[in-house]
Amino acid sequence: MTATAWTAEPGTSGQYADVNGVNLYYETHGTGRPMILLHGGLGSGEMFAPILPMLTDQHQVILVDLQGHGRTADVDRPLDVTLMADDVAALIDHLGLEKPDVVGYSLGGGVALEVAIRHPDKVGRLVAASANIRRDAIYPEMLAQQGQVNSAAAEFMKDTPMYELYQRVAPRPEDFPRLLDKIGVAMSKDFDYTEQVRGLQVPTLVVAADADMAPPSHYVEVFNLLDGGLRDGGWTGEGRPKGGHALAILPGLTHYDLFASPLFAAVTLAFLHQTP
Repeated sequence: MTATAWTAEPGTSGQYADVNGVNLYYETHGTGRPMILLHGGLGSGEMFAPILPMLTDQHQVILVDLQGHGRTADVDRPLDVTLMADDVAALIDHLGLEKPDVVGYSLGGGVALEVAIRHPDKVGRLVAASANIRRDAIYPEMLAQQGQVNSAAAEFMKDTPMYELYQRVAPRPEDFPRLLDKIGVAMSKDFDYTEQVRGLQVPTLVVAADADMAPPSHYVEVFNLLDGGLRDGGWTGEGRPKGGHALAILPGLTHYDLFASPLFAAVTLAFLHQTP
């Protein structure tokens, strides 16, 4: 994440939707074409505050706090991207949205991918930022750090923005150690979404920092699975990926500051505004 505090826009208020047994918190900002915006692990929708004004200039942005994060209380089920994707799909139905764009970062990027894989009829365009599709693509030293995430780490995280946010907004602030345990379990499981990504029917922008949690080559690999980067694009773009997919490797950023970068907002908007 980032070393700076995450702060919500003053005067904002959210609502709850009962979906799949989860009392899911969401906020709606701006007007225009709807965009579902999904945060990273141990965060909340508040983490997008630095770029929210850019995104809401032409879009209605629905910030969602995923299961066990932010203002959404945890429930008795694992933290699983497929379950959280089904929550987002149910929220789309609850709000009566017609194929909104879905944008996600890190954990939220994995959830966004799963929404498009499992519910392609509910999604307009997809932006998956810093979302890894194979566990073994992550740098070994990062996998080692992830292996140390559990309730015992709660005491050491008290000076982090993740802890401060949780204590300030969570319905049950005392659940923070439990959240760490569940995230640790989720990150310890192997995963490989290669075949699911290969079959994606939703126009997708793959975004990563040039110093992300996995090497840039991994995100190029994801783009390759989407028919991208396999040939010259041609004078009129005839060689570009057939599904309208795209790739952006953002310079000078890391996994921990990409979500707040104007560059992330700019490439997201440019992709969402493309004509089919």
